[in-house]
Amino acid sequence: MLFHTLANAPRPVAPFSHATEAEGWVFLTGQMPTDPADPDAPLPEGIEPQTKRVLDNLDMVLAALELDLSHVLQCRCYLAEFERDYKGFNRVYAQSFPSDRRPARTTIGVTALALGALVEIDMIARRPERAPVAAPSRSR
Repeated sequence: MLFHTLANAPRPVAPFSHATEAEGWVFLTGQMPTDPADPDAPLPEGIEPQTKRVLDNLDMVLAALELDLSHVLQCRCYLAEFERDYKGFNRVYAQSFPSDRRPARTTIGVTALALGALVEIDMIARRPERAPVAAPSRSR
């Protein structure tokens, strides 16, 4: 098992790893809409800018692990204002994945999120299986 705490990823808001990994499965901790370059800056205002920032932060974690959004198989999304923000959240989220390769997803309304965020997303990704390398042939 691997526990990834990444220097160039968003600063954790609690005691956790950015991702953990076992047997090719990569579990990304939910990201907040914080600015990695200025973690103490105010959060973006509104669900759409916050959703974009969260997805960018997740993409940053994936990139540090030599993965990208095409490796994501499942997302869990948490909205602090579900009824109000669901449509706006979906507008931004849909732009991150091709319509024929969208991960499985659950979206949950919650009473509150860390830092007063409107959205948090966690992900499960899978590393591509590598084809076995054939032994070099020997000439006689």
